[in-house]
Amino acid sequence: MTKTALITGITGQDGSYLAELLLDQGYRVVGMLRRLSLENYGRIEHLGNRIELAQADLLDQVSLSNILREYEPDEVYNLAAMSFVPTSWNQPVLTGEFTALGVTRVLDAVRSVDRSIRLYQASSSEMFGKVRETPQNEDTPFYPRSPYGVAKVYGHYITVNYRESYDMYAVSGILFNHESPRRGLEFFPRKVSDGVARIALGLADHIALGNLEARRDWGFAGDYVRAMWLMLQRDEPTDYVIGMGETHSCQELVELAFARVGLDPERHIRIDPRLFRPADVDLLVSDPSKAKAELGWEPAVSFKQLICMMVDADMERLQTSIRRGDLQPVH
Repeated sequence: MTKTALITGITGQDGSYLAELLLDQGYRVVGMLRRLSLENYGRIEHLGNRIELAQADLLDQVSLSNILREYEPDEVYNLAAMSFVPTSWNQPVLTGEFTALGVTRVLDAVRSVDRSIRLYQASSSEMFGKVRETPQNEDTPFYPRSPYGVAKVYGHYITVNYRESYDMYAVSGILFNHESPRRGLEFFPRKVSDGVARIALGLADHIALGNLEARRDWGFAGDYVRAMWLMLQRDEPTDYVIGMGETHSCQELVELAFARVGLDPERHIRIDPRLFRPADVDLLVSDPSKAKAELGWEPAVSFKQLICMMVDADMERLQTSIRRGDLQPVH
């Protein structure tokens, strides 16, 4: 029988890649959308009528229960959140409503409607924050350093609590940074790939960036959604750390991106102190050995391949806009 999957946050980077994966696996895919005056379907337009879209909201318990009753999913992937870390300092209460209490509402909707539904919760490496040990695995204590990280810790533990209290199949994937050409422009790797492409094409002359000494464990989002799916195929529910197991500095990412187009980054980078975080995380680097051993998960795209992929995609996108006359080089 065909399985049905409900994806919250389907219009985001991860949601679009996950929808593709599930369709390839033969699923019926339902995407949950918030009611907004401005529609943002760019990442899923290519899927056309292969997916179904339905309205509900993480802030509204009744709508979550109703969507479960109407579509009767076998699996729920809760990817929706207020997910941009810097914004969480400006909107800490709203971040908590979506990223913490929103998880509780999804879990309780599953509990009250159908406990046989398998649920995936998107946890984050930002929960480790001021790290207690390096590398970080499933047993590493959390010490979040942003309102976003704090909210994700709540979402993580409420998922554990419902799993243990109500015998639900609810798991969390503690995903380290994962990027792609579909990432929002506000995120550092995409800001860099887009900025480099604009400079190479004469649309800009510099990029303003913050702390280039910060280090992250970056991988490709398309690889990471496969891990999400694998987690819900196990006989017993348990949580997994997903990452590359290696760390790179923002400086290294910048140099790779500029090298892709044959430019010197020192001529085009401006450091803006306003872009530094009030409190940054320490050395985040994953230990994904449990996922590799139990799920058989392996990333297919390397860090260098990822950055080159992103720069190439932004070059192609901007060149198309120039050909159409939508953009004009400034020099």
